[in-house]
Amino acid sequence: MAPLPSLLASALLALAAAASPSWLAAVRSSDTNGAYSTCADTTVQRSDGFSFAIAFAARTAFFFNSTQQLSPCDSRLSLSSSGSQIAVFRPKVDEISLLTINTSSFSPDTSGGYMVAFAGRKYAARSLPAFVANSTYTVTSFTLVLEFQKGRLQNLYWKRDGCSSCSGNSNFVCLNNQDCALKTSDCKNRGGSVDCSLGIQLAFSGTDKHFSVLNSWYEVEKLRQYSLYGLYSNLKDSLTSQYNKIF
Repeated sequence: MAPLPSLLASALLALAAAASPSWLAAVRSSDTNGAYSTCADTTVQRSDGFSFAIAFAARTAFFFNSTQQLSPCDSRLSLSSSGSQIAVFRPKVDEISLLTINTSSFSPDTSGGYMVAFAGRKYAARSLPAFVANSTYTVTSFTLVLEFQKGRLQNLYWKRDGCSSCSGNSNFVCLNNQDCALKTSDCKNRGGSVDCSLGIQLAFSGTDKHFSVLNSWYEVEKLRQYSLYGLYSNLKDSLTSQYNKIF
């Protein structure tokens, strides 16, 4: 399954200002993980880069024989022939990151409407399919936790807040008592005025290969009482700031 150039994906490290050459050099020097393929098996330590991907497709496309969910790295899934798209990221281990996917030329509802985060092949890990969009509603804000044990990825979890972030805001609809959604017809890629780019708050839990505890998920839980989106002031015109700062 090859990445499509029309899908723009960018991973932004938490609290990082505009990257200077010296800052980039420091990042490279602290990254000891030489595995860059999202389907490569690896173990990591804190501050390493870690490559994973998110595939967009119909929910049924992630299941083999309609019963067994497999990783998109598994060749038994035929995602490449089902109109799927993929976004690849390499965040820094145990730093809170905000991943963004620009939907100006990409419509999640036309790519199946669901997404699965994944990495690894022999030690394949994948999230449950998460609803993103259909012709009626679009969810733009997500929280994803990568869980490691001894530095190896074990699982990926979508964390929901039960619509608390959009409670009382008439511009949003609460889907299944767990996701805040906008009307798809309001999105710019559907002729509306709202930027429906996807924002994925990323955090880590578990232990690295040196048994150091990964704490960023616990920090995210603490920060949920504040406007986390405000920490990413260098991100302009992304997510749905026209309606509400929902991070």
